[in-house]
Amino acid sequence: MVVAPEKRGKRFHGLLGPVLGLGLFMVALWIVHHELRQFHYRDVMSHIREIPTLHLILALVLTLINYGVMTGYDQLAIHFMRHSLRWGRTMLAAFASYAFSNNVGLSILGASAVRYRMYASWGLSGLEIGTVVAFSTVTFHLGLCAVGGILLILYPPTLATGFPLKAAVFLPLGILFLACAAVYMLFCILHRKKLSFKGLEFQLPSPRMAWAQLALSSLDWVLAGAALYVLLPDQASLHFPTFMGMFLLAQITGMISQVPGGLGVFESLMLLLLSEHMDASAAGGALVVYRLVYYLTPLGIATVLMGTHEALQRRAALARAARVLGEWAPGFVPQIFAVMTFISGAVLLFAGATPIAAERLKWLYEVLPLTAIEISHFLGSVAGMGLLLLARGLRLRLDSAWALTVGLLLAGSVFSVGRGDYEEAVFLGVLLGALLPCRPQFYRKGALLARLFSPPWVAAVGLVMICSIWLGFFSYKHLEFSSQLWWQFSLAAGNAPRFMRATVGAVILALLVGIAALLRPAHPRTASPTESELRTVERVVASSHETSAHLALLGDKSFVISASGNAFIMYATHGRSWVAMGDPVGPREEWSELGWHFRELADRHAGWPAFHNVSSEDLGLYLDLGLTLTKLGEEARVPLADFSLDGGERRGLRHTLHRMEREHCEFEIAPAGQFDALEPELRRVSDAWLTLKSTREKRFSMGCFKPEYLRRFPIALVRRGTEVLAFANVWEGAEKKELSVDLMRHTPEAPPEVMEFLFTEMILWGQREGYAWFNMGMAPLSGFSRVPFAPVWHRMSAFVYQEGERLYNFRGLRQYKEQFGPQWTARYLASPGGLVLPHILVDLTALTSGGVKGIVAK
Repeated sequence: MVVAPEKRGKRFHGLLGPVLGLGLFMVALWIVHHELRQFHYRDVMSHIREIPTLHLILALVLTLINYGVMTGYDQLAIHFMRHSLRWGRTMLAAFASYAFSNNVGLSILGASAVRYRMYASWGLSGLEIGTVVAFSTVTFHLGLCAVGGILLILYPPTLATGFPLKAAVFLPLGILFLACAAVYMLFCILHRKKLSFKGLEFQLPSPRMAWAQLALSSLDWVLAGAALYVLLPDQASLHFPTFMGMFLLAQITGMISQVPGGLGVFESLMLLLLSEHMDASAAGGALVVYRLVYYLTPLGIATVLMGTHEALQRRAALARAARVLGEWAPGFVPQIFAVMTFISGAVLLFAGATPIAAERLKWLYEVLPLTAIEISHFLGSVAGMGLLLLARGLRLRLDSAWALTVGLLLAGSVFSVGRGDYEEAVFLGVLLGALLPCRPQFYRKGALLARLFSPPWVAAVGLVMICSIWLGFFSYKHLEFSSQLWWQFSLAAGNAPRFMRATVGAVILALLVGIAALLRPAHPRTASPTESELRTVERVVASSHETSAHLALLGDKSFVISASGNAFIMYATHGRSWVAMGDPVGPREEWSELGWHFRELADRHAGWPAFHNVSSEDLGLYLDLGLTLTKLGEEARVPLADFSLDGGERRGLRHTLHRMEREHCEFEIAPAGQFDALEPELRRVSDAWLTLKSTREKRFSMGCFKPEYLRRFPIALVRRGTEVLAFANVWEGAEKKELSVDLMRHTPEAPPEVMEFLFTEMILWGQREGYAWFNMGMAPLSGFSRVPFAPVWHRMSAFVYQEGERLYNFRGLRQYKEQFGPQWTARYLASPGGLVLPHILVDLTALTSGGVKGIVAK
């Protein structure tokens, strides 16, 4: 079932970020065009070819050393936590994370999820992983502030004529940067006690550790700049400190722009700043090579590494490195190939927009007829557009996307040879060889067209297309474009016509795919679940071991049901939040496809997908969906096989039983069929309880007093004579794996220990009946630690848990459940992070409270 979509105006909310990013990129492209207006494409290519081989090798070496230094961030963080994780594993995790985040950013492909998977598989807790991320982030910015501050003060960049910023801006900016670094260092040196802010405590690194952070991060930034500096032509007027000031200013601007990898933004500002020292064409050539060396080469190494692992793991004997990689490769592979496929598509489009070298064109004509060259040029660009569109399908693990990508990579390799781009053919061939053995990672079925588009992905494809068209017009700006060029087929003079035809072919393919996706039938929308769906849900609930599956029978949820009919997700919507209650219900092998279906359903209606109160056993599923994890608390489950009232720890429970016996109170289980006869008495108890608590019925994550819901279950009763003092409906898991209670009510006249008595008797009854576990539900906000560098949510939750007794009895609830000797397991909210999370929490509260009015009303 699908509820009606939100108002159309809200759909544009998700477009704001991609549109702004695309706009900034177009501004940057205009600056590049302005700076290169006096130069020709062949001038830039000439400068690229003039870069000495020794300088190119030196740039590669500096890049590899730089990435090695970056892995030291994580190693320092591991040392700060006094963890024993081996250096080799830390280096693998850090290298992979930085290779991806440098190119596409953390938000697009979830590099943080990859980092979590890798470190979690090696024994680090979520809190420890959060500490690594926080520590590395501080280290990264510490060196930026220190080096940037010194350089902007002592060696401010020389501004090009007409550049809007004033040189006077750099001095206060440099002072601000240096002050930030100095304050941090002084705090670490002088303040050795824990910092406390509104009840939250922070442990700063030792002075020695802080100096190591400063030295490592500063070296990182110097190496990153040096890798570009050695690619620039020799200029006596451009000393390295002056260049580094320009480099850091451009890097900061690229980070602020939020464009992935600062693409275009970094290059445009560097062209402006370097124009006082060298020709823009020379600087442009060096920047192109730097993008390939510093950004794409490490990404390519990561891709080949993963593809090699997938091939090796099918052998009987695996190398130790392959075994280590195997712990996190399955969640990483689709992300890698999505990026590399997108890059491959961009490479094919850019190659189609630029002229074929004259010497290669002459050689081609001796081997191939002109018709084959023309067809290769045209279809190569079409294949490039196809790869751009399919990259998202790979990220979503679609099997159809894998098959089509394999075909297009093979075709693209052939077409690249047909237009003389041998390096490009080798690149596509290597990627194809790495992708082929990874077929098991792309297991999802589904309609490809329904999943190809999202605002960020459309913006990224548009960005590449704009780049390609600009590159083509820049390459042939000496020509006067006319309608006759469309039909001109010749060898040397046919480069511009080939670009025009290839671009039109790529655009037509994008339009056809987009129109086909838009014309797909809309997902059916119904007001409530059908009778068939309800019967399916009841059958799956009856076979579920998890007692919380019975919340599906409450009548306030919609369902996403698997194709087999053996699993489902129950959810409800409020505002833009689509909140699933708990993990999917049914066989675990069907959870992944259900999760993706639910995510896509929410995306289709501009909603935010979230999974409330999920277990810690399948967190990888939600990370694969691109969601972040927020710990909600811990769930208490009592193992019934070992439960006993003997011993000092159970003295309080024995006392409760004896006192209730003296009060002539009795416990019984009324079968499900007896609810109608008990309803008047139970309603009296329920109404009295609601009045006593000055509250109203809750929903979604707990039951409410609805006869059509409660008559499905046995009822646990506490009587005194003929009077009912308390009751709870009983949830029974399949095969007696778990037992629990849901709606719990008692009268004001009942003894204070009445619910403790009910719980104790329920546990003893479940033990006699052969149940394995008794689920006592969750203790909100419990299990958090206020430790140094803990995530903000953890520190806030720990503070509220310890200091918020006036709002809710958080500690008392945990202590109450603790007396039964339960085992505690963490429960999470899986949702989009950032500024979306507070909205989802408010919507979730409204769902539980029966609407916004229920949040504030009694």
